[in-house]
Amino acid sequence: MNTVTEKNHSVENIPTNLLLSSDLLNTFLNSDKFKFSNSDMFNICLRTDMFIEHLNASNNLASGFAKYNNDFFIPLFTSMVYFSNVELSEIHKDSPLELWNAYTKLFDFNMELSSRYHSGSFGALNDFFKKESKNFIDAFYNTIYQRDGENLNVFFRRQFDMINGVTKLFPKAVEDIEPEYGLHFERNNQQPFAETSRFLVYRIEPTDTNVKIDEKAKPVLIIPPFVLGSNILGFLPGEKRSYVHCFANQGIPTYIRIMKDIQTTPEFQVMTMEDDAMDTRFFCEKIMERHGKKVTLNGYCQGGYSALCNILSGELDSVVDALITCVAPMDGTRSKGLGHILSSLPPRFNNLIYGTKTLLNGNKVADGNLMGWVYKLKSIEHEAPIVSFFRDMFMVAKAEQTSVKLSKTALALNYWLQNERTDIPLAITGMSFASYNIPVTKDGTLPVTMFGRALNFKTIEEKKIPWLLCYGENDDLVEKETALAPLDYIKVETTPFPKGHVAIATSWSHPESFCALHKRFGKDNQYRGPVRFQMDLNQQPLP
Repeated sequence: MNTVTEKNHSVENIPTNLLLSSDLLNTFLNSDKFKFSNSDMFNICLRTDMFIEHLNASNNLASGFAKYNNDFFIPLFTSMVYFSNVELSEIHKDSPLELWNAYTKLFDFNMELSSRYHSGSFGALNDFFKKESKNFIDAFYNTIYQRDGENLNVFFRRQFDMINGVTKLFPKAVEDIEPEYGLHFERNNQQPFAETSRFLVYRIEPTDTNVKIDEKAKPVLIIPPFVLGSNILGFLPGEKRSYVHCFANQGIPTYIRIMKDIQTTPEFQVMTMEDDAMDTRFFCEKIMERHGKKVTLNGYCQGGYSALCNILSGELDSVVDALITCVAPMDGTRSKGLGHILSSLPPRFNNLIYGTKTLLNGNKVADGNLMGWVYKLKSIEHEAPIVSFFRDMFMVAKAEQTSVKLSKTALALNYWLQNERTDIPLAITGMSFASYNIPVTKDGTLPVTMFGRALNFKTIEEKKIPWLLCYGENDDLVEKETALAPLDYIKVETTPFPKGHVAIATSWSHPESFCALHKRFGKDNQYRGPVRFQMDLNQQPLP
């Protein structure tokens, strides 16, 4: 093999396929400082199968990008179908000038999203090439001078392994976490505690075999979010990361309300907010019969807003005497993310009809996949396919390089994101839609009504109902300004949790975590977790 020196070599007539084998290689070889002869370059090629590895990596990269693009763009195409269908039937209702103004504003809205999308995508690509260019240059020198360390062969094989990890190994690992993720009432053939035509209620049993439920203790009924589903609250019970089991493992009688399958349950498809309240009252009556005490209603995210509305309606006065809400949107117009998205839309297009699907039986529901996609739009620069791809790729690569198994938390979160989407009754979606478009009035009146009655935050004080309001300090889905809106009208006990929207149900549900839900924490232990709040309610008489 010829000896390769640093200078005085020519790159003329180097085969095109060699120069195109890598953008980084092409840039490097065309520099004035380093020049190599044909024979030298062919010798380098003979010493490495980097081109085969590079070809394999390219194929897997294309496959991976296709999957991530599909996950992002299929809801877009669905929304375009809904949009076209609606516009064909509604376009005649406005004048040509009004249509022109609306479509012009919609174009501006789309351009802003596109700009943020491409900014995030190019930023991710730039970060990737910055990170790997130094590794490539080092590998290039190591190959030429036969130095120790990663050579080009190993470099391109590592790229292949990284891409293979995120396109093949990671999806398999996410699929394999399913038996450990969620509630799985079917495993022990557990029967529901109570049932209506729309919901099931199950009792949560302790995962700690040394704990027995105190049947005389004050019970809690947990209302999961409609969009996020119930399994996020039973995240990884075997890893002691489950919100609902935090209560049961303290001996608290704990119940959770589960939605029936909307595809096969017409009564749920057409459910109203009033139906939601009456079903909740029925369940609380059954729970009171067993334990002899009124129920604490505990709602997570959208379930928290629904629980609050049910209490404010007055229909639960005889069965509920305490409230816990976690990361619940109380005034969506204060949101800098989703609220901004909705307020930026031209009024013509800020309408639930553009996200409505018609089922085979003729009932209309809100498309759950589209609703989930809207949440991605608010952070599109961080959720673009290529950004998600590289984020997952480096996470998998880091785990492999450190010989550490992929975090079960990360796998379960990805399983939840990929599988926990369901259609939603229009009335319930309308409740959330109103809260993100119409602000709470100066006197504390909410933008929704129930049973023909206005709902006002001040009713909580009038009823003397203790309320613990938990929120995420870095929640970018329900920002703390959105969750803390009631404080402008009434006094509410609040507990901030670090991290984001689901951290209370995942990170802090572990009993040994810094913000364990059954403990006090913060400066001078000033904050109570929701389980601690419920435990303290058992020790003191309520008003």
